[in-house]
Amino acid sequence: MTVLEVEHLKVAYRGQDQGDAPLETVRDVSFAVAAGESLGVVGESGCGKSQTMLAVLRMLAPAGVEISGRVTFDGKNLTTLTPRQMRTVRGSGIGLVSQDALSALNPAMTIGRQMAEPLIHYDGFSRRAAASRCAELLDLVGLPAARERLRSYPHELSGGMRQRVLIAMAISREPQVLIADEPTTALDVTIQSQVLQLIDRLRKDLRMALILITHDLGVVAGVTDRIAVMYAGRIVETALTTALFDRPSHPYTRALMESIPRMDRERVERLPAIPGFPPDPAAPPPGCAFQPRCTASRATCEDSVPELLPLASTAPGHLVRCPYTAPVLVGADHREERT
Repeated sequence: MTVLEVEHLKVAYRGQDQGDAPLETVRDVSFAVAAGESLGVVGESGCGKSQTMLAVLRMLAPAGVEISGRVTFDGKNLTTLTPRQMRTVRGSGIGLVSQDALSALNPAMTIGRQMAEPLIHYDGFSRRAAASRCAELLDLVGLPAARERLRSYPHELSGGMRQRVLIAMAISREPQVLIADEPTTALDVTIQSQVLQLIDRLRKDLRMALILITHDLGVVAGVTDRIAVMYAGRIVETALTTALFDRPSHPYTRALMESIPRMDRERVERLPAIPGFPPDPAAPPPGCAFQPRCTASRATCEDSVPELLPLASTAPGHLVRCPYTAPVLVGADHREERT
């Protein structure tokens, strides 16, 4: 059963002058997640991943921001709720794990006080009951000496411990959807693996829908059911995780794949890099946003923005925003395959 559905979401920032064109950071994004399902949202920094999720949670500053489209959760369109109504959705309905635990946690408050605050304020817990619940949560996420850690300040914990605290806070009110925004940033490989395994286990045990945001396709390979690749504010390819790794079809997805170290390939001195940078939202290129960086672009790529269309002869639900990719797109006018 679908628990969160996003339809044609757009985010634009109004210019300082009345005549300025709006600066679009999210452009017509649609996706859905079901209970217990995990979706990976992948792309370079500046591609609109975090902006999309902040718009879903209504955490973008309202002044100067225009959000359109529909975000359906628990039968409600979140884009139409008042700020007070949205506060009841955050935490109890949709939880968020931020990417930088050190800046997300208040350095002047103990871990126990920060964790207990929403339980006391929103759910009516007594201080003693909240402390007991917080200790249970820290134990659930595998933090050693959980009750003692409630008296610790953020700077007294390691990076991996702080990340576990953020996860415990995000699931404390038993949300139906958990959004994890780059949850392994600045962690070493071993701790990164532990945090990802923890999130995946909690998702399965608590039957939550998970949206995992990352710039690294390797991070989502083992913990997601589906992947949506974003570029310049749009989804350019989406598919089941296995299908995407078996047959990456958009040139951007292929380029991301090539940048991942592989154990099954002969070692080379340098991994290939994608030339250039994602486009400036204030001056997007004409047509396909990726064409200035695409090594196989054509003159027609500048004519119009490609549609997100299904692929032929591949897994159901595999959609690609490129009319020249192989295999041939179902319903595409151009039938030439890329060599």
